[in-house]
Amino acid sequence: MERPVPTTLLSVSTRKGLWFFRSEDRRTWTVDGPHHFGAIVYHTVLDPRDGRTMLCATRTGHLGPALMRSTDAGQSWSQVASPPTFPKGEARGRAVDHVFWLTPGHTSQPGTWYAGTSPQGLFRSEDGGERWEPVRGFNDHPDQQEWVQGDQDQTPDGGKTHSILVDPRDPRQLYLGLSGGGFFSSRDAGASWSPLNAGVAMDFAPDLPEGQEQPFGHDPHCVQLHPLRPDRLWRQDHCGTYRLDRDLQDRWVRVGDNLPREVGDIGFPIVTHPRQPDTAFVFPMDGTSVWPRTSPGGRPAVFRTRDAGATWQRLDQGFPTAQAWWTVKRQCMSADQGTPMGLYLGTTSGEVWASTDEGDHFNRIAGDLPHIYAVGAATPA
Repeated sequence: MERPVPTTLLSVSTRKGLWFFRSEDRRTWTVDGPHHFGAIVYHTVLDPRDGRTMLCATRTGHLGPALMRSTDAGQSWSQVASPPTFPKGEARGRAVDHVFWLTPGHTSQPGTWYAGTSPQGLFRSEDGGERWEPVRGFNDHPDQQEWVQGDQDQTPDGGKTHSILVDPRDPRQLYLGLSGGGFFSSRDAGASWSPLNAGVAMDFAPDLPEGQEQPFGHDPHCVQLHPLRPDRLWRQDHCGTYRLDRDLQDRWVRVGDNLPREVGDIGFPIVTHPRQPDTAFVFPMDGTSVWPRTSPGGRPAVFRTRDAGATWQRLDQGFPTAQAWWTVKRQCMSADQGTPMGLYLGTTSGEVWASTDEGDHFNRIAGDLPHIYAVGAATPA
């Protein structure tokens, strides 16, 4: 049964600025932007705990990174007082090139935010994003440099900390992903960390004794935790699509093997259904030997599972049927809380697509934007 949908706010972060799309019915949209025009905008997030506080991670040419903050859902902006910064004079000489990922903290900690940077670092704010401190348990971990394989790796524009997740049952249970480096878990609010990569394939695995796996060094593209079943995590990785049920075992299962062979299970984003832990959405890309990173065969499609990855359905109604050579980056697919759920995605060719029926049909709601880095669906206060 379809229910009334609250105002939907889409933040569209691009290579040349930030745009907003607003709708009262998810059918007609008004556009607002650009904000931060000319800046690379990596990620924009509205705090669901108050519906007003918004953080935006930018970088502008020779001026470098800037973390912007709004307290009126993006109508006005100011630069934060103390952005994420590695300590001066540290032996590794790290400097934040840009903030790549933003995550609001636990509902019991209304001022807490987390930020992931390039090179790989983790930072926390406890005052709504104005002032940031390093999470030293991660940044200074004695094994961290080995995990990230040096502070400059093969990721095109630098190594990244991403997919920062907070268990809704326990603010001390944190997760994060490293591109490259793998996926990691903390049970003590970031004071200590351990790899969580068993079962995930590697392209360039070192020679190990039979039956032994490399515990780190992987490249998760995006990891999601289901809010109603927090022991279930979904992972879109450099080497496939995986599911983990921590209440059963700490070992990932490659559910992407059930996607069509001609499409494959390589991609960047993965999105969960807000009310159905067995439902997830991926957007595969061509991951063949030269890694074109475009829609397989020039025919873009979302794939949906409703049975925890046992089977997948191709969803392409409304998309171009040929010669559409774009893809969707790891932060560029998002779901709303509506009934039916809305699904939104942004492309490397500057298009925004929306579905109001859980992916069965898509409509293009915007085109001719710059290259899109992130799309976030939210409900403002």
